[in-house]
Amino acid sequence: MSDPGETKPRRVLPPVFFLAALVAMGALHELAPGTRLIWPPYTYLGWIAFAAGVIAAVAVKRRFDRAGISIKPNQVPEHLVTDGLFAYSRNPVYASMILGLAGIFVVLGTLTPALVVPVFAYLISVRFIALEERLLEDRFGDAYRDYAGRVRRWI
Repeated sequence: MSDPGETKPRRVLPPVFFLAALVAMGALHELAPGTRLIWPPYTYLGWIAFAAGVIAAVAVKRRFDRAGISIKPNQVPEHLVTDGLFAYSRNPVYASMILGLAGIFVVLGTLTPALVVPVFAYLISVRFIALEERLLEDRFGDAYRDYAGRVRRWI
């Protein structure tokens, strides 16, 4: 039996990974930038990608709120959402995070911050997406398998 004063270890949520990726990109840009790939004023275009990622994440959060579903990972929803951005990506929040990171890479314009983007995508895939997809398949069965067959994981 567990001690009532004992707390469960808190799971690190995707936004923490996103913020850590942003910090890592900034640190790499400052400490070991590598070759400059994108020059101003073209670097400013990265803010458009970053803003698009934020807007997409907010849109998904609002869609979840309307459906009465938690956006927190590993909580199985009562309803399978397949409309809106989910008609194009099974993971639009994670895709929006990657879009935001890609935008920051463009803003920074140097090589090494770009290395963070695929590492982030890999970590999100193994730490969150794989488990979430198993939970959704267990909960919704053929409906989820049909959806997964129609809609790609990312875009």
